[in-house]
Amino acid sequence: MSSSIYENLQQLGGQTALPDSPETAVLERVENPQTGTTYAVRFTAPEFTSLCPMTGQPDFAHLVIDYVPGAWLVESKSLKLYLGAFRNHGAFHEDCTVSIGKRLVDFLSPQWLRIGGYWYPRGGIPIDVFYQTGPAPQDCWIPDQGVPSYRGRG
Repeated sequence: MSSSIYENLQQLGGQTALPDSPETAVLERVENPQTGTTYAVRFTAPEFTSLCPMTGQPDFAHLVIDYVPGAWLVESKSLKLYLGAFRNHGAFHEDCTVSIGKRLVDFLSPQWLRIGGYWYPRGGIPIDVFYQTGPAPQDCWIPDQGVPSYRGRG
């Protein structure tokens, strides 16, 4: 594999400050070296945080992002920085989850993508948010996201 697919990456390999907001975060991508092969990629962010837009209190979620790449792969450090930029961002659970999914779809043009946002309770009610681009490809194994429904202590 040629190193040329990595030559335009700006954030990998050095210290990079957390972006001020998701809007200013820079996502980076590399050419998919396995174009033509249908396979799934999973990113799990079990400690995702954002802020309630009304109270400013922190909200916590376990995010699972699955996608079947097309021509591009998201560079993982840039994804981590993008997700970290939500730490000081005020938005409802639904907006955070769906916005992340849509930005990745717009940026990568994957064959398929889904995101599950498993939010921890606020006011005693957990909120789970799901977004996907359509049916999963039939010729690709897409495992269950494996995050159980919230049960509280038990």
